[in-house]
Amino acid sequence: MKRPADFDDPDTREVIVVGGGIAGLSAAIYLGRAQRDVLVIDSGHSMAKWEPKVQNYLGFRNGVGGEELLRNGRTQARRHQARIIRDDVKAVSARKSIFVLKGKRKTYRTKRLLVATGIFHLPPKIPGVEQCLGHSMFFCKDCDGYRVRGKRIAIIGANNEAVEYALGMLDYSACVVVATNGQRPHWDKQHARWLTEYEIPVALKRIRDVDHRKRKIRALEFAGEKSVKIDYIFTTRGDVFYNQLAKKLGAKLDPDGQIKVDQCMRTSIPRLYAAGCVTPANCQMIIAAGQGAAAAQAINRDLFEESLASHSLRRFREAQLEDEKTVPEVSRSRTKRRKN
Repeated sequence: MKRPADFDDPDTREVIVVGGGIAGLSAAIYLGRAQRDVLVIDSGHSMAKWEPKVQNYLGFRNGVGGEELLRNGRTQARRHQARIIRDDVKAVSARKSIFVLKGKRKTYRTKRLLVATGIFHLPPKIPGVEQCLGHSMFFCKDCDGYRVRGKRIAIIGANNEAVEYALGMLDYSACVVVATNGQRPHWDKQHARWLTEYEIPVALKRIRDVDHRKRKIRALEFAGEKSVKIDYIFTTRGDVFYNQLAKKLGAKLDPDGQIKVDQCMRTSIPRLYAAGCVTPANCQMIIAAGQGAAAAQAINRDLFEESLASHSLRRFREAQLEDEKTVPEVSRSRTKRRKN
C-alpha cells in the first residue's frame, strides 16, 4: 500500500522535483523506491542531452550518450511510480507548510520541493561554433581533457580562469593557446607571469569564424585573414544558474548565483532542497546523480519524522489494518520423526 499524497489534502504532493536532468531523475528514483508520492516537472532543457558521449560515468566503460542516460533515467523513475510531466514552472510561493508552483500548464502544491534546475553554459560568441558543442567544443577540462590528449587546443577567454584552464590542459597536450577573441586581457599579474613562464601563446585578435567539418573543428580564422589550425576549443565565458525559484523563496545564494546547501542538500529555507549543477558542486553528471540521491534520502527522512510528529503515519497504519493482512499466518511446523 503506497502512501497517498496527503490524508487531509489529496491535491498536495509529498515531493515535487523541478528539473528532469540527472540530479532530478536520480532523486525521483530514490523517492519512488521509498514509496513517496513524487512528481518531476521537466522543462526539457537538461544540458546532459547535448553530450554525445559521456566517458566518465561509472559503469559505462565505452561511454554513454547524455540523451540515452536521461531516457534510461526516466524509464527507471517511472518504473518506481514517479510521475514525470513536461511543464515550465514560472512562479513559486510558500503558504504555511506548502509550496505552490505555477507552471505554464497548471498549478502544483507540494510539502517538499527539490530544485534541480541546473545551469546553462555560455558558448563563445563565435560564428559557427555552436554546431560543434559536445563534439569538438567543450566547457569542462575535468570531463573532456582526457579525450583531447595530444591535440591542438584553444582556450577561449580573457580572465584568470582562462589562464588556469590553459595551464591545466598542459597535462593533456603540449599545444595549447589562449585566444581572447578580441577582448582585452583582464587576468592579473600573477596569471600573466604564468603565461610567460610556461610559454603559452596568446592570440588577441577577434575570431571571425571557425572552420569545421562534420562538427569537427579544423581551424580558427582571425580578423585579418590569419588562420590557426586547432582541433578542440574550451571556453570559459561563464554559466547561467537557473536559481530563480530558490531565489524567489529567499534561499541563500553564493556570489556566483549557486544555491547554498548543506551536506543533506537542504537550503536555508525549511523543506526546500537543491541538487546538481545549480549548487556549488563540481558540475559533473555523476556528482549530480549522487546529490539527487542524497537529497532524496534527506527528504524521505524529513517526511518520516514529520509523519511521526503529526500522527499521519498512524492514519496510514489504520488504513493498512482495515485493508490488508498485517499479521503473518502461523502454522504448526511438521518435522519428521527419525526412527531409532
